[in-house]
Amino acid sequence: MRMSVAQGDQHAAQRLWPTGWLRRIVLSVGVLASSGFALVSAHAIDVHPTVEEVRVALDQGKEAAQRQSPPETFYVRFGATGELHSNGFLITKLSGLSVMATHMALRGIQPSKTDVTQILEGQTMLVSTSIFGNALNFAIDSYMVFDQGGKTIKPVTVRFDGVASRSAAWPESPRFKAKVVASFNYADFDPNAKTTITVFPANGGESSFGVDFSQIH
Repeated sequence: MRMSVAQGDQHAAQRLWPTGWLRRIVLSVGVLASSGFALVSAHAIDVHPTVEEVRVALDQGKEAAQRQSPPETFYVRFGATGELHSNGFLITKLSGLSVMATHMALRGIQPSKTDVTQILEGQTMLVSTSIFGNALNFAIDSYMVFDQGGKTIKPVTVRFDGVASRSAAWPESPRFKAKVVASFNYADFDPNAKTTITVFPANGGESSFGVDFSQIH
């Protein structure tokens, strides 16, 4: 009997990430386990991914490594693409699994149960932004928030570059580029809502990004 390419890929994934192995991990962290091979959800931030979603995320990371694609391929990016415009990315649980699997596959190893469990048990989502200013220390004491339908969600942690790096425009404006990185508790925000991410440098000149969480793959 001939096997389709899709069936072959699915069976290969089963051999690489055994169903029982993943099911025990997913159940151990109190999230949903799919019975069989349900379709992976196409959109939204999966706070409680299924066994199949976890398997696919890990397999995608391995496949990316085989193509020599960088782990950053799985970052969920937002904002402008120009090198002199503010932008950023966020990492969900599923994208985090793919990033980790890529990193490890490039080193010739694969994630352990502990590695997978650590990501699935994570309580926060990381959001990283790159912003621009004209002072070397402009990003010090920057802050970040989510706005969802008028509700402000504050981060659990925020960190920033104390010393910015030169931008591509140096010595013209904007002269400097800096990172502001925050972590938001999954329990505090709606993973399916249209969201405005805003970064507030201490001396003004905030940067805002519109991201529809329901459309995140």
